[in-house]
Amino acid sequence: MTNFSSYHRDTIFQQIENKQLDVLVIGGGITGAGIALDATTRGMNTAVVEMQDFAAGTSSRSTKLVHGGLRYLKQFEVKMVAEVGKEREIVYENGPHVTTPEWMMLPFYKEGTFGPFTTNIGLRVYDFLAGVKKEERRKMLSPEEAVGKEPLVKSEGLKGAGFYVEYKTDDARLTIEVMKKAIEKGAHAVNYAKVVDFIYQSGKIAGVIVEDQINKKQHHVYAKKIVNAAGPWVDDLREIDGSKKGKNLHLTKGVHLIFSEKRFPLKQAIYFDAPDGRMVFAIPRNKKTYVGTTDTSYDGDIAHPVMTVEDRDYLLDAINYMFPSLEMTKEDVDSSYAGLRPLIAEEGKDDPDEISRKDEIFISDSGLISMAGGKLTGYRKMAEQAVDTVAKQLKEEEGILYSESETEHLPISGGETGGSKGFQQLKDRKIAEAVDLGIDEETALFLLQQYGANIDKIFALFQEEKPTAQEAGIDPVVFAELVYAMRYEMTYKPVDFFVRRTGALFFDIDFVKAHKDNVMKYMADALQWNNEQKDQYKNELEQLLHEAVHPAK
Repeated sequence: MTNFSSYHRDTIFQQIENKQLDVLVIGGGITGAGIALDATTRGMNTAVVEMQDFAAGTSSRSTKLVHGGLRYLKQFEVKMVAEVGKEREIVYENGPHVTTPEWMMLPFYKEGTFGPFTTNIGLRVYDFLAGVKKEERRKMLSPEEAVGKEPLVKSEGLKGAGFYVEYKTDDARLTIEVMKKAIEKGAHAVNYAKVVDFIYQSGKIAGVIVEDQINKKQHHVYAKKIVNAAGPWVDDLREIDGSKKGKNLHLTKGVHLIFSEKRFPLKQAIYFDAPDGRMVFAIPRNKKTYVGTTDTSYDGDIAHPVMTVEDRDYLLDAINYMFPSLEMTKEDVDSSYAGLRPLIAEEGKDDPDEISRKDEIFISDSGLISMAGGKLTGYRKMAEQAVDTVAKQLKEEEGILYSESETEHLPISGGETGGSKGFQQLKDRKIAEAVDLGIDEETALFLLQQYGANIDKIFALFQEEKPTAQEAGIDPVVFAELVYAMRYEMTYKPVDFFVRRTGALFFDIDFVKAHKDNVMKYMADALQWNNEQKDQYKNELEQLLHEAVHPAK
């Protein structure tokens, strides 16, 4: 059996308990991962604790776009459009395996929100503000050209379309690759580690009590600075700190539906008006088409947002409105996922669509630094702002000087390919290698998009572990991914593997059904789960499988 000695939760806890850290980050989503990478590359002794799995919250349940925020032009948020538009190029070049350019079509109709003139002006302003490179600047399409690109779109009343580039990503893998790079640079990170209380000295925050969610042991971790990057849970931690006052979070829920390519053969990504005027995306991905998102205020279980009948029917109505020939019904839904957006509440704005996606830093009287709001695209700049705040405080308090942020040109794990051009060359080489190993081209391309420059580790495991894979009754490629996920990505539960490491529960639910039993059996032996854990982890996965297809009542 493969040795999983590199995954020792106890060792990580010992490392972070032994001496005072410079920075402790609470939250292992994209914001926390970004802060950890920024802080550790500036020379700060940094650790991250995450109460679920890395990226288990919002960071695996978004529309999976690193996008420039065209919709924010409607709200005249010019600065945000300019910043996130430029930022998406940086995110792409630092991790070209998990982020790829995707041409998006924005059709406009007689009665729609956008018209030919406003779309043309809007996209032109967008190109300028976002610093869009020449070959990716917007084009305007005639009705005939629009239907030519996507025959499924509603032709009645079609006046044309805007055509522009967005960047598609795998949000969970992006988060994990950023976290892996932070660890490579010296950060400590542990999942299933929940902060249950703060430790104070002379009225100032000095540490946290962390409960290991696997064995319920508690650990005292001390740090000079504690950053609350808990996404939808930011206010829960501010409440423990007694500092939840002034601005607070407004949570909204977004749901996405996934369909088979056969049932929804979308060729071209579309950004369109739903009947109520809300903008919705329909995007082809890995032989599937996914559509989202809803945007409704949420006050339920933060850890467990689910699709409701209303969410599903809203998106089905939107699909049938824009793609009338499909006549989509609830039986056609392959899978679904729901996520929360932690927005900052704004006075006088109750409509979720009107609330800004801006980020803000709150500093409490005790010294807790909370990072709230923000977008996936802006994660690196948010991290930079948070660590700038830490660096400024440490300079004032201790006279320590830290460098400026170093992440703008730092590839994330798997992104060490020489940027997007280098990645294209890597793909050509590695696909040829894969074919020589007996892996087909389509699978090889998928693996490259998942692992980038780390593909050699997958190839090595594929070759070395074939006998063990056969013994475990698991396909050798799947087994290589599983062992890699356990050895290098802190995968502890089946849901970690099937949701965050592979995205299969959302985009290939049949893969999960085919492999779940043997994967669980192997993980149980390798990670020495007890009987209670076996039952719990199996039930968790079965529940998610059920919820993906069946809406909550």
